[in-house]
Amino acid sequence: MNKIAVMGSPDTVMGFKALGLETVPVREPEEARRLFKQMTRPDQPDQYAIIYLEENLAEPLAEEIDRFKDSPIPAVILIPGKDGSLGLGLSALETAVERAVGVNIL
Repeated sequence: MNKIAVMGSPDTVMGFKALGLETVPVREPEEARRLFKQMTRPDQPDQYAIIYLEENLAEPLAEEIDRFKDSPIPAVILIPGKDGSLGLGLSALETAVERAVGVNIL
């Protein structure tokens, strides 16, 4: 059975637990990198179908995220943190739509 997780600062992921999503609170980018690699190992019995990732972790985890940009599982979706959006999630969405459709329709 596939799972859904939310990774980010404790303040950002706290509310997602109430929705029944698995939360992965992290404080440092290195901790996030280690946990992300662990969550995306191919030998996992229950894979993550979706990993919501706080935008401020996108740059430190760019290399790991790029491995899955053309893969359906896991879908790595950037979400704003408690301090607001950095615009990275929307930019990633525009890129994905343009790749799928051929032009940026957003």
